[in-house]
Amino acid sequence: MKQKDEKTNVMRILEQKKIPYTPHFYEESGGPEGDREYGLHVAQALGQDARQVFKTLVARGASKSIYVYEVPVAENLDLKKAAKAVGEKSIELVHVAEINSVTGYIRGGCSPVGMKKQFPTVFHQTVLEFETVYISAGKIGAQVELPPDALLQLTRAKTADIIFEG
Repeated sequence: MKQKDEKTNVMRILEQKKIPYTPHFYEESGGPEGDREYGLHVAQALGQDARQVFKTLVARGASKSIYVYEVPVAENLDLKKAAKAVGEKSIELVHVAEINSVTGYIRGGCSPVGMKKQFPTVFHQTVLEFETVYISAGKIGAQVELPPDALLQLTRAKTADIIFEG
């Protein structure tokens, strides 16, 4: 049975910074098949608008620098646009096996808040269209809902058009 009151590191950081948030918990369903399907599953499990639920993608630039990208769960990161947003020639997603050593999180529970280091972070520009958005609370089965302006300030993130246009 899930502990509804167990705090994640993300929740502790938000409280420490006095950022209001609402925790949301969901039953985990066997893990990420594909990030897109998994993200949509989470949005549906919580009755959320998929455009308001952001997934965390970690990438490495041609310069070997690490970058964090936040895109709506139903969307795919456009690597060219993402590279341009951070001034890199090119970027590629970090291999799943490296996610933990780079961020301190596991795949499916990666959050832009509370990584081992503060990496340059870019949210898809639609983040500003909502009063609140959802991100991972740092573990599978938990999310936090919070105002995007507070989230952008906390992660020192910028916004850009970083998704594929259908």
